[in-house]
Amino acid sequence: MTQNVDGDGLTHSSRRRFLAGAAGVSAVAIAGCAGNDGEATEGPTDSSIGQIGSGRAGRPAPGGTPIAELPDLEGELELYSGRNEFLVGELISFLDETYPDFTPSVRYGGGSDLVNTIDTEGDGSPADVFYTVNAGNLGALADAGRTQTLSTEIQETVSEEFRTDQWVGTSGRARTVPFNTNAYSESDIPDDVMAFPEFDGDLGWAPTYGSCQAFVTAMRIFEGEEATREWLEGVVDAGITPYADEFQVAQAIANGELDAGFTNHYYIQRVLDGSPSAPIDTAFTSGDAGAIFNVAGAAVVDTAPNPELAQNFVRHLLSAEAQEYFAVETFEYPLIPEVEPVGDLPTVDELDVPEFDIAELSNVRATIDLMRDVGIST
Repeated sequence: MTQNVDGDGLTHSSRRRFLAGAAGVSAVAIAGCAGNDGEATEGPTDSSIGQIGSGRAGRPAPGGTPIAELPDLEGELELYSGRNEFLVGELISFLDETYPDFTPSVRYGGGSDLVNTIDTEGDGSPADVFYTVNAGNLGALADAGRTQTLSTEIQETVSEEFRTDQWVGTSGRARTVPFNTNAYSESDIPDDVMAFPEFDGDLGWAPTYGSCQAFVTAMRIFEGEEATREWLEGVVDAGITPYADEFQVAQAIANGELDAGFTNHYYIQRVLDGSPSAPIDTAFTSGDAGAIFNVAGAAVVDTAPNPELAQNFVRHLLSAEAQEYFAVETFEYPLIPEVEPVGDLPTVDELDVPEFDIAELSNVRATIDLMRDVGIST
């Protein structure tokens, strides 16, 4: 897919069309039917859906470094993506159309599966860039010695808590406690995640979801194995209801089937995007496993034959246009300060996020074993 471009490799019309599509009201609500790493998709809905929070209509042009100021993408790139095509395919197609000499080829799959694939392929792996939804997957690939050091420019674009020298976050998601506003007010929701086994309402979660398992992994890190086991046994004994994915949890809360639950922040926004008056709101716990902030991100594979192109592609994921896309199309937190999240949400700096190395979330196997030992299907 190519088109005529100006000297910067980007037409004015293509940039306007992309930004209009990103900033306008999408005709597609992103929800439901997810894979194990927590990415979700759904079919088209009515394009007259309403606005939420600060809304998407009328957003100013995003800040940060625009694509026009970045070096052109040139050459063939093999991208292994643990992010769902429905969520990021439009962005990748935009870059493909923008640069006539750029040919991306994408292999989609589960993040953990792709880590294993790259490791198995060894020196013969065709992967140039690994792009995934979970910092744990990025940390696992780096721990296996299959990544290369990112440029200083890439590293300095994002706050240090959201990157290492081997991988960089490109968008973020906060753990939250969605609740039904007809049943509770925000002050009724515990701000200590460890208190929820005693919560008197009906709870829901998605224990097979990668994001939920990362949350329990964080609890193991902060609280220890035995306290986490007791918490898991407590919520199970209290009758917590499992769902296939976290959008379903948020939708069940909005429908009044549940009183509260555990999800990433954007599932609440996606429910509100389709039903602005739905009785659902966002609560946060404070400085604990229930308040972790995880990132989707990218790494350059150690065997990439054209590391300059691979690094440049990763830099494009942090451009003003890409960050705006993540804000308005996937409802994630942008990771550059010049672009704000969509919705009535605190900024990243305002969240009471615990201090820890999010790469530690890669140790999910022990979490899955613990959940299964308690009797939770994962």
